[in-house]
Amino acid sequence: MHSAESREQPFVCPLSQMRVGSACRIKQLSASPEVARRLREMGFCEEQQIKLLSQQDNVICQVCNVRLGISARLADSIWVEPLRPEEKVA
Repeated sequence: MHSAESREQPFVCPLSQMRVGSACRIKQLSASPEVARRLREMGFCEEQQIKLLSQQDNVICQVCNVRLGISARLADSIWVEPLRPEEKVA
């Protein structure tokens, strides 16, 4: 049945709230247009699957097989949904 799927909204949170080692999909960039454009240029695009590798002073993610570091403040502006276990980051 599709009814449970249609009434359930996906869980979305800031990237900075994700657990290290978890994979997620970017749903929204809530930064200024200029910062959002720069994030997209780096690979942080809507619907992109990423993996959170480290979270200390900076947040390190795997994006398109590249490790990228961003500030925790910037990670607060990247809204993501956790991937289901059957989904994998390529």
